Amino acid sequence: MIPSEIKHYPQFIFLLLGGLLLSQTLMAAVLPVDRADALFHSYDGGGVQVTGPSILVRKSIGKSVSASANYYVDAITSASIDVVTTASAYEEERTETSVGMDYLHAETIMGLSYTRSSENDYEARTIAFNLSQEMFGNMMTVSMGYAQGNDVVGKTGDPRFSEDVNRQQYRVGLSQILTKNLLLDMGFETVTDEGYLNNPYRSVRYLDSSSAKGYSYEPENYPRTRTSNAAAIRLLYHLPIRASIHGEYRLFDDSWGITANHVQVGYTHAFRDNWIFDIRYRVYTQTKADFYGDLFPFSQSQNFYGRDKEISTFDSQTIGIGVSYDFVHNWHAIDRASLNIKYDYILFDYKDFRDLRDSSSPVGDEPLYGFSANVLQLYFSLWY
Repeated sequence: MIPSEIKHYPQFIFLLLGGLLLSQTLMAAVLPVDRADALFHSYDGGGVQVTGPSILVRKSIGKSVSASANYYVDAITSASIDVVTTASAYEEERTETSVGMDYLHAETIMGLSYTRSSENDYEARTIAFNLSQEMFGNMMTVSMGYAQGNDVVGKTGDPRFSEDVNRQQYRVGLSQILTKNLLLDMGFETVTDEGYLNNPYRSVRYLDSSSAKGYSYEPENYPRTRTSNAAAIRLLYHLPIRASIHGEYRLFDDSWGITANHVQVGYTHAFRDNWIFDIRYRVYTQTKADFYGDLFPFSQSQNFYGRDKEISTFDSQTIGIGVSYDFVHNWHAIDRASLNIKYDYILFDYKDFRDLRDSSSPVGDEPLYGFSANVLQLYFSLWY
């Protein structure tokens, strides 16, 4: 099972791969162009290392159909704070494959996709449907989508352990050209989860005077349902110097009591005919879940209890840069090729999750935890 400490890392990869498709579908009356993308990604932070490749290929079939396929791998080595304080370091690999198809009819594009993700103790299957409609003389695009996921949670060393998770996602979006230089994008998403939603390996700690440490551990216990909502607004403004500025605000809340705010600003600049430079800054803040606790007063002190730091109170800051270089134009069957590098430096600061590696402090007064992470993406794109 992918450790919670890298929950936020896959978002960079999914945003990247999604953006490779989204950038071609903002104009709903035009199918995405034929292209192939090869990505290598790397994450290193908090005792966790994740590396792997991803291959994405899209090809048109006639004038009305476009098909795509994606292969993605995470190779994970984890010696995170959760692991070193309650278990042993481990290695695992997650493989994800997906196929999709878009159909164009007049001003409407309908898309259907299927994704399968597999690791040694977790299997996930997701089917998704998307619809986008261009309106008002190509000035507005309205989109909506639905996805259903069915997961099976296992536990290494216990072949009898098997729990189901069912997920449903509903989303709507609107892209509007406000002026010749200004683009507005808004979206809303609701996700419902039902089933086994916690990690079978994770424990919470509670005060125990009979223990030499002053506390003991017991398995965490989460609610079996969760509903989350997220709303986002994005603005992109084209400057008269072959550059653009962009900003995004995202608000998230769920039935567990978590509220999160995400703000990002960025600047993109084209140089000559081959180079594109990008810089961005992101701030993320989050409140804790109602049932989260770093130290509980006694065993099973409440109906639900969890100590995953990703449901605690924390914030993060990200500084990112990117460079893209086009090195082929209209060469035989290749229309264009580019090499792209993106790097993000992330600082995580936890407000009520303590570092148990410091045994010199009194129980409950250990130092608060924080760490930094480096995320690197190197990918090659080819249009044909």
